[in-house]
Amino acid sequence: MVCYKDIEAKIADYLSDNYTSAVEIGIGRNPDVAAALKEKGVDVSAVDIRNIAEDYGIEFHCDDIYSPNLSLYVGREVIYSVRPGVEMVPSLISIADQTDSDLIVYHLGCEIYRDGGEIIDCGVILHKYR
Repeated sequence: MVCYKDIEAKIADYLSDNYTSAVEIGIGRNPDVAAALKEKGVDVSAVDIRNIAEDYGIEFHCDDIYSPNLSLYVGREVIYSVRPGVEMVPSLISIADQTDSDLIVYHLGCEIYRDGGEIIDCGVILHKYR
């Protein structure tokens, strides 16, 4: 059985093996993937709709993905989100489309959006929507 922190490690391993720049959408109070990416040399930043009081040592910006500041995402090879609400996925896809970035999502439980995109099994199931 994969435990909670193993999930974040497997996501970070996959992303760092495939990308050199990334932005996490919806970091909330779980900086584990972004912190691991930074340790692995990935140029990573994070956004959330709420201002994060804690300093995770990762470049952070407040942004509303329903009316995004696209400059926060331009030039990033991948946009990723860990356990976003499924209602967020259309906006994530739109941001990825507008910035020509890949989009990788680790869903909560069995949630998927539409057909689930391309399935990536890296020890956990990721969905590549773009």
